[in-house]
Amino acid sequence: MDQLDRLLSTEEVAEYLGVGQATVYRWCREGSLPAVKIGRRWRVRRSALEEFVRKNERSETLVGRLRRFLEVPDNLMAVVQDRELMRKIDAAFFRAAEARGGTMIKYQLEEPRLPSVGEVREKLGQAGLDVEGLEVEGRLRFVTEGGEPGNRVEEVRRLAEEESSEGRSVWISMNWDLRMGVKEALAQQRALTELVEGSELVVKTTVLEEDLDEWPGADQRRSQVMHSGTIWLAREGLALSRVSPALEL
Repeated sequence: MDQLDRLLSTEEVAEYLGVGQATVYRWCREGSLPAVKIGRRWRVRRSALEEFVRKNERSETLVGRLRRFLEVPDNLMAVVQDRELMRKIDAAFFRAAEARGGTMIKYQLEEPRLPSVGEVREKLGQAGLDVEGLEVEGRLRFVTEGGEPGNRVEEVRRLAEEESSEGRSVWISMNWDLRMGVKEALAQQRALTELVEGSELVVKTTVLEEDLDEWPGADQRRSQVMHSGTIWLAREGLALSRVSPALEL
């Protein structure tokens, strides 16, 4: 058989692409990655894999952009225009996490103006995530935030320690804690950045534009530089930015 068309196992495909094996299975089942089933196992021709890679490099999707932008570790602020885009950014974030083989945690503060856990679950399913299957695997958890505001750093540390034994990166999505004042919330975010450094954590905190607009200008600027990166998502488009360390002249 021509070397170009050698049949690859799902393990080889997952290693080549740097994704989890479950993601490869899903692509094969959906037909997005052309594959043949021999017995109970999927096999992918090398030529089909290379074409799949070429197509995905050309495609411009929110998931694709985030996959290229997100790093491990990372502490990000996401600013979104409305509730629907808040659900969309969560779905894209977790799709990127699944592709990287990470454990996913939605840290949920129930607040009338923000999407509920039910809405988030529905959107994740619509985005192609096998929500129930990932929960059974232990790779997706929904955690309802309780107690007094200001405890997030300890909660994130506890969640990371619980998942660290699995050897996977841990991807946590949360919404800005509206119960706290801006300066107190920014101090909490600074502490999260220190916690994330040198870890296997990827943390995303999402805030609505209308809430950000109420902050003093100086606090808006400080909020961007105390995170490792910022995601801005509006109906008009997407903006991604990274913070570089302060440099000597």
